[in-house]
Amino acid sequence: MNLRFLETFLWVAKLRSFSSAAEKLHTTQAAVSNRIATLERDLGVRLFERDLRTVRLTPQGQDALRRAEEIVRLATEFRDLAGDGSRLRGSIAIGTVDTIVYAWLPRLIEQMKNRYPNVSMDLAVDTSLNIARQLQEGTVDLGILMGPVIGPDIHNLEICSFDCVWFAAAGLDLPAEPLELSDLVRVPILAYSRGSQPHHAILRLLARVGIQPDEARIYNTNSIATMIRLLCDRVGVTTLPRCVVQEHLDAGRIREIEVNAAIPPLHFHAAYAERPGNPIPAAIAGMAAEIAADFRAATETGPA
Repeated sequence: MNLRFLETFLWVAKLRSFSSAAEKLHTTQAAVSNRIATLERDLGVRLFERDLRTVRLTPQGQDALRRAEEIVRLATEFRDLAGDGSRLRGSIAIGTVDTIVYAWLPRLIEQMKNRYPNVSMDLAVDTSLNIARQLQEGTVDLGILMGPVIGPDIHNLEICSFDCVWFAAAGLDLPAEPLELSDLVRVPILAYSRGSQPHHAILRLLARVGIQPDEARIYNTNSIATMIRLLCDRVGVTTLPRCVVQEHLDAGRIREIEVNAAIPPLHFHAAYAERPGNPIPAAIAGMAAEIAADFRAATETGPA
């Protein structure tokens, strides 16, 4: 049985269109139709019901789909294991968030370059909400974000978490520590983008001590660079992972402040959709997990 024909079957089933599958596989619709007809003849069953508008799996097609997915997955893993990384070719669209950029993303890109030299990358930095949507729509192959992402065929690999610490500019005038949230609302609170997990966590902390959102000035941004600049310029206070601001902390531009309120740790996932015949997202997700673990170990033990 031809593996390429099975991959074609998977794409037609996923996209519900012979023409869309042909476009995805860079072939003709006639070639796709011929592959499916050959499969149906070899298997002795009808895999699809066809009409003018759509293509639907038959009950026999549903049964065959699960088996075909397993065969293609195993064949892909075998090809990847049998060769070295230089034989893996293609491209990957990665969506990630600022926190990962400031933590260990450069290490991931460097390792990708060394292990998979023939894989090209499109990288976008966005909010977790937008990356999750793009992953569900299929415009992103791998998301490294505050997850998990729920959707058909989407796999989530929990890769790291970061504790958040409160920071203020070194010269910002604040009451004596430890501080209460009521002390902090005297100045703006610089927060992640509206609707994000840490933004909601700050709102819950305020509500817990009876502070309404309109009684606090929360400045939201999807750019950590902007947040840090405002922090250093004494515009407000913020709570971020220490690794994000370590350079400014070491330079004495900002300082940790003790606050009797903490937002929960930020949990990050590598999320990717299973694509027939494409092992690249899963391979890079596994690499991200390795690098995140190494980064955590290095930051916990400190320099030798």
